[in-house]
Amino acid sequence: MAILVLAEHDNASLKLETAKTVAAANALPGDVHVLVVGHQAQAAAEAAKSLSGVTKVILLDDAAYDAQLAENVSKAVLDIASDYDYILATATTTGKDVLPRVSALLDVAQISEVVEVVSEDTFVRPVYAGNAMATVQSHDAKKVMTVRASAFDAVANDGNAELVTLSSVIEASTKFVSQELTESERPELSSAGVIVSGGRGMGSGENFAILEQLADKLGAAVGASRAAVDAGFVPNDMQVGQTGKIVAPELYIAVGISGAIQHLAGMKDSKVIVAINKDPEAPIFQVADYGLEADLFKVLPELIEKL
Repeated sequence: MAILVLAEHDNASLKLETAKTVAAANALPGDVHVLVVGHQAQAAAEAAKSLSGVTKVILLDDAAYDAQLAENVSKAVLDIASDYDYILATATTTGKDVLPRVSALLDVAQISEVVEVVSEDTFVRPVYAGNAMATVQSHDAKKVMTVRASAFDAVANDGNAELVTLSSVIEASTKFVSQELTESERPELSSAGVIVSGGRGMGSGENFAILEQLADKLGAAVGASRAAVDAGFVPNDMQVGQTGKIVAPELYIAVGISGAIQHLAGMKDSKVIVAINKDPEAPIFQVADYGLEADLFKVLPELIEKL
């Protein structure tokens, strides 16, 4: 048996999510191969070579793959799919865009958001916004799966896999026009060890500056609830929750967040949760390891000063 993991990368470097998806792949029987599709992505491929448990890295490098459009990446995966029993990708916007196309082209059912590998054909995935876990069994000859990276620990960098370069190029019928990225020196939400998030209780986008000061002190990423995003306080790429980013940092500080189910689904696997809210009945306190019932505008300046 063989397993193919689609690498998550930005061409220049490999993302931590790939190491976590490889951890899920290592729980399956067979050799683990990593596919890196991109342009000038040699560094990402070299990083993938060192992932523990990986025996081969396949690099498909061409200008046609610079934007990693799902239309041509999915067909690139399909081009080598006959050699694999499992095809895995991280449950990010990229993985959720590419793998449904792969499963449709292979005419198999996709297994989404896997959080545990029970056996070679049985997996656990969340349903009802994470309020229940479903154990599913697949009898498909090829199993196409997205993996919730927050449920797995990243593998070590002690491997030395073989690197193979492919030359086949599949041009997409769609065209990449442009993208707008939020630039920040802070860690990415999906890989940060500490996250400070704000909710509607922040009152305005300007007040998120207080959270940013706290985040800078802690070396943390800044997130937000859907309510804060919908209110226009911050851009939607900061959203944590079922319809945003799924995170599981070592420390999650929820400030002015009530704790709606949609938000809890995206952060309840955090190792330590601290909640700051002036409403003692806020649902966030039910999942918090530490709770502080207080006015955030009084508490945060004091906390920042003492750090």
